[in-house]
Amino acid sequence: MASLNVGNLGEYLREQRRAAQLSLRQLADAAGVSNPYLSQIERGLRKPSADVLQQVAKALRISAETLYVRAGILDEREREELETRAVILADPSIDERQKSVLLQIYDSFRRENGSAPEPGAAAVPADGAGTSGGAGRDARDGIGDGAGADARKDHDPHS
Repeated sequence: MASLNVGNLGEYLREQRRAAQLSLRQLADAAGVSNPYLSQIERGLRKPSADVLQQVAKALRISAETLYVRAGILDEREREELETRAVILADPSIDERQKSVLLQIYDSFRRENGSAPEPGAAAVPADGAGTSGGAGRDARDGIGDGAGADARKDHDPHS
């Protein structure tokens, strides 16, 4: 079964490489892997590591998570969650506090819909970076803790 999944990965990589108008050699050079090794991956003869998939994805300018799913390393739902979080964290137009609040809201909606573990079930980094600002806090708490304070100050004619 694993070889079937790897074959699917290989076909997908070949399609992506051709869509990017890259030769096998050009992609291998850009990804930092050997030409024969990449050829074996495309033909479904080798199962690459997550690191190699990440390098190939970067060279193709596609999501590494998509390749992880194709290779059977990552579940589709996990990929979607990771991509959503990555987009929020990568957005240069919002500051770190706003990113944290968005992630808190996202987590609360996922919990509400039964798609995420309850607060405290997953480890939260001490600084809250990249996750909800603290275990057990509701998204509404994040908004009440200052997320909307600037907006209220700007729109309050009495301040």
